Amino acid sequence: MWHKGWHARAHAQPSPNFGPRPPQAPIDLLVLHSISLPPGVYGGPEVGQLFCNQLDWDAHPYFQSIRGLQVSAHFFVRRDGSLWQFVSCDDRAWHAGPSRYRGRDNCNDDSIGVELEGLEGDTFTPVQYQTLTDLVLALAQQYPLADVAGHEHIAPGRKLDPGPGFQWNLLLPCLMALSIRSPDLQKD
Repeated sequence: MWHKGWHARAHAQPSPNFGPRPPQAPIDLLVLHSISLPPGVYGGPEVGQLFCNQLDWDAHPYFQSIRGLQVSAHFFVRRDGSLWQFVSCDDRAWHAGPSRYRGRDNCNDDSIGVELEGLEGDTFTPVQYQTLTDLVLALAQQYPLADVAGHEHIAPGRKLDPGPGFQWNLLLPCLMALSIRSPDLQKD
């Protein structure tokens, strides 16, 4: 199922926005995000283009506000449940920014970033939760995941995603079975 940090069932679209992890960094945190480009527009190629530095900054007025941004995530779960991978899990994706969790700074160093196609505060589709659950199960077989958190938990005050529309309780059975901790397991 895995080859050099790439998930066999994900559509691979390699991003140049990554780097090496620090030596001995445990890959034990999963960070959940939400994204859509332009905000609230789903199904287009723009998120993948952003992660691969191919976004046409002039294609939409919103893109001017993020012009030149170089970011990535390991995975992107589309609203139709399809799974895309941009960075090997063995490498450090650029998804967390300035962050701190479990007494550690720079969460990119020890985390795997998963972007869900959606907006902060909006709901996500049932098939996205299924894909995410399947991904968590696969990741836990390959990496020593101990915690899952939202971007809002690792960068409070700076980030709000995935937001109140994310139903942590739908991930609860999977997380409990794997003994993975989360700050919001009881959230509806």
